[in-house]
Amino acid sequence: MTDTKNSARSMVRAALAGLAFSTAIGLSAAHADAITVYTSYEEDEIAAFLDKAKADLPDLDVNVLRLSTGDLHARILAEASNPQHDVIWGWAVTSMIDPRIGELLEAYQPAGIDRIAEQFRDKDGKWFATTGYMAAFCVNNEVLANKNLPMPTSWADLTNPAYKGEVVMPNPASSGTGYLMIASIIQMMGEEKGWQYLKDLDGNIAQYIKSGSRPCNAASEGEFAIGASFALRAIKNIDEGYPITMVIPAEGAGNELEANALMAGSKNKDAAKRFLDWTVSENAVNEYYNWKEIVTAKGGAMPEKFKAAGLPEDIASVMWNMDFAWSAENRGPVLERWQRELER
Repeated sequence: MTDTKNSARSMVRAALAGLAFSTAIGLSAAHADAITVYTSYEEDEIAAFLDKAKADLPDLDVNVLRLSTGDLHARILAEASNPQHDVIWGWAVTSMIDPRIGELLEAYQPAGIDRIAEQFRDKDGKWFATTGYMAAFCVNNEVLANKNLPMPTSWADLTNPAYKGEVVMPNPASSGTGYLMIASIIQMMGEEKGWQYLKDLDGNIAQYIKSGSRPCNAASEGEFAIGASFALRAIKNIDEGYPITMVIPAEGAGNELEANALMAGSKNKDAAKRFLDWTVSENAVNEYYNWKEIVTAKGGAMPEKFKAAGLPEDIASVMWNMDFAWSAENRGPVLERWQRELER
């Protein structure tokens, strides 16, 4: 989802996964069999996905730059007059639908696009979402027992004074996970009640962390009782043996879809299109299911460890119906207000 959506700027070295992929941006971008990809996928996810891609596309070099959602947004806009990449891969739809970003994209319908329902595609064909992530709480069972705290079941529960200093959550200004939480709360409760809730919740928050996954890791390690994070990090930590319970908020889990797109300024469009075709292939979809709590494509099956951690097979039943257009249009004002009134 390295810490999910964190702002650490890092080149993903596919060689760590035993791959032959080039990792120096621009190194072989002039060749037809090389592309540069910008992404906000996690580094471990990227390595696994590229491992499969390399098996299917052995003659294609993929140079990857991984940045957090917000940092990638800033970089793409800063490079707008001279884009340095061919493909956007696994990036938040809320950011993708920014009109300024849309002007930089070229419509493309990859082979196999029928695997993706129309609701997960741009009406003008400029992007399509293949994966996503959703909010969840990581609750440390041992901390709850030691401090005689109740198990939370909802966002509403987190304002219980008993949790004062025991809750950590992502900073929405830097974390895509953090922003989807704030946006979903305001959408669920309405503007006035939503902001009042966030102020009430702030009274219990120990830290706002720049990363989306670090709050879960901190709770898993017993630093705090509750880490507001995302479902996949909770699932991974449970699978690794941490004494936590994954709680999907009863109001519905805020969520974000991750989309792919072709840059209009790409100088390697044939190669870029081959890669985009691969992102909806059967092998890609099967690998997504190993890593993502939300997969939009038909095919594949939810792993047993996901179910064992408490993720329902009918994932839509626990997802809040996000208004992504609202989230995109209001991102600036929401973050400005959050930073002015709550950031510390």
